[in-house]
Amino acid sequence: MKSNRIIQYLVMTALTLFLGVFLLLPVFTVIQVGCDWGLIVEAFRSQVYLEGLLNSLKIAVVTTILVALISLPLALIYDRFDFPGKEFCSLAMLVPMILPPFVGALGFQQLLGHYGVFNSILAALGFERMDFLGGSGTFWSVCFIEALHLYPIFYLNSVTALGNIDPALNESAANMGASRWRRFVSITLPMMRPGLLAGGSIVLVWSFTELGTPLMFGYTRVAPVQIFNGLNELETNPLPYTLVLIMLAVSAGLYLVSRLALGGNSSAVSAKGTIGGSAVRLRSWKRFLPLVPFVVVSLLAVLPHLALIGVAFGKSYYNTILPHGFTLQHFDNALSNALVLPSIGNSLRYSSLAMLIAVAIGVVVALASVRWKLRGSVVLDLLAMLPLAVPGVVIAFGFLGMTVKFAWAGALFDPVENPLWLLSIAYAVRRIPYVVRSVGSGLEQTPEELELAARNMGAGSWQTLRRITVPMVAANLLVGGLFAFSFSMLEVSDSLILAQKSEFFPITKALFELSQILGSGPSSASAFGVWAMCFLAMTLITAGILMGKRIGSIFKF
Repeated sequence: MKSNRIIQYLVMTALTLFLGVFLLLPVFTVIQVGCDWGLIVEAFRSQVYLEGLLNSLKIAVVTTILVALISLPLALIYDRFDFPGKEFCSLAMLVPMILPPFVGALGFQQLLGHYGVFNSILAALGFERMDFLGGSGTFWSVCFIEALHLYPIFYLNSVTALGNIDPALNESAANMGASRWRRFVSITLPMMRPGLLAGGSIVLVWSFTELGTPLMFGYTRVAPVQIFNGLNELETNPLPYTLVLIMLAVSAGLYLVSRLALGGNSSAVSAKGTIGGSAVRLRSWKRFLPLVPFVVVSLLAVLPHLALIGVAFGKSYYNTILPHGFTLQHFDNALSNALVLPSIGNSLRYSSLAMLIAVAIGVVVALASVRWKLRGSVVLDLLAMLPLAVPGVVIAFGFLGMTVKFAWAGALFDPVENPLWLLSIAYAVRRIPYVVRSVGSGLEQTPEELELAARNMGAGSWQTLRRITVPMVAANLLVGGLFAFSFSMLEVSDSLILAQKSEFFPITKALFELSQILGSGPSSASAFGVWAMCFLAMTLITAGILMGKRIGSIFKF
C-alpha cells in the first residue's frame, strides 16, 4: 500500500514537471522576453496598439453580453418547462461548435457581403444595400459570429447550475408571497453564479484572444491579429511579445477574478435530482411554445453552416439569395491543391499524438484529484485547467521563444524543419482540461466500492485500474479523447503561428492560405471547410449521446 502511494506521488510529480516545462515555461518565456517596461510603455503610447487592445476587449465584452442574452433565457426555459423535443435541445445547442468561427467567417462573408444573401434580399425588396462588413459593421459581425459559436458553453454551464438548485427553495419563497422576479433575483440568480461565472469567464477569455475570426474578416485593429502580423519581425522587434504579455495579464486577471468569485459562493445546494416533477408541462398547442426560441436560435446558428455549404456546392453564389446550380468542382479544386491532402495527413499525425498525450495526462490528473486525493493534487488540477485561461496565442509565442532561448527546445521543437512535437504538445496542452473534466465527471458519478472490493480481493492498483476503473468511465474517456482529437484537428492559433513551411501545414493553416487565393480560393476553402464541419459534427454528436447533459462539465473550470 505504501509503495502504491509512493508511485502515485512520483507520477503526480512527473506530470507537474511536464506541465511546468510545457505550460509554465512557455508562459514564463513570454513574460521574460516581453517584460520590458520601455516596450510596455511604447505599446500603451502607440495609438495603433492601444486601439488593438481596446478593440479586443470590446469584442470580448460585447460577445459575452450577447452570449448571456442568448443562453440564459434558453437555460431558464429548458429548466422551467417540459415540452416535446426537450431531450434533443441540449444536443441542438451544440450545433454552432461543429464549425469553428475561423471557418464560419467564410459563411458569414457570403451572408453579409455587399453581394451576399442579406443584401440580395434587400435589393429584391427595393432597399439600398448595406455595408455589413465595412467600418463598424466589421466589429459587430465579428462579435456576432463569435457569440453564435460560443453560446453553447454558457448555456451548458447555466443548465447544469440550474439543475443543482433545490426547487423547494423557490417553492418556499413563493409560499411566503415572493413574486417570480424576486425569486429569480434573490434565489435562482445567486445560486447560478458559479455556473454563470465559469461559462462567462471562458467566453470572455476565448473571445478576447480569438485570432481566426477577425483575421478572416480583415479586421486588423485587434491585438491577436497585430501579434500574428508581427511574426515576421520577431528577431528584430520584440514588441509582439509585449503585446502577448499584456494579453496574458488581462486573461489571467479575468481568470483569477472568476476563481475568487466561485470560491466565494461555494455553499452546496441540494441536487434537483432528489426532487422530481419540478418542470411545468403546458397543455394543448402551448406545450410547443418553449420549443420556439430553441428553434429560432438554432436556425440563426446554422446560417453560416448553410452558407458555407451553398458556396461549396453551388456553381455560382454571387448576388443571389440561393446558389445557382450544383457542382463538385470546388471539392475537386480543393483536393487538387498541393496544400490540402498533405495538411490532412499532417493534422492526423499532430492530433493523434496530441490526443494520446492529453488522454494519458488527463486520466492521471483526474485520478489524482478524485480518487487518490494526494496532497498537492489540487495544484496539479489547477495547472491542468490553466490552459482554459491561457490564450493559445500566448502558448504559441511561448514555444517560439523557447526554441530560440533554449538549445534543447530548438532541437526538439524546430518550427521550420520538424514541427511534429512542437504542434502535438502545444495541441495537447490546450486540450488536457477537456479530458480532465470529462474523466473526472465520470469518476465522481461512479461508486468507489467496486475498486475497493477489487483491492480487498488482492488485485493490484494497475489491475484494478485496468479491469474496474477504466471500464466504468470508458464513455467519459472516449468523449475526452474525441474532444482532444477533434479540437486539435481544427486548432487555429497554434496552427497559424507555429506551422511555418507549407509541407508541414495542418488543416486550419491550409484553409487560411486557400481562402487568401483570389478567384476560386474562397470556394475551395469552403469545400474544405464542409469536410471539417462534418468531421467535428460526428464528434460532438457522439459526445452528446454518450454524456447527455453532463457534457457541460467539460467546459467548466
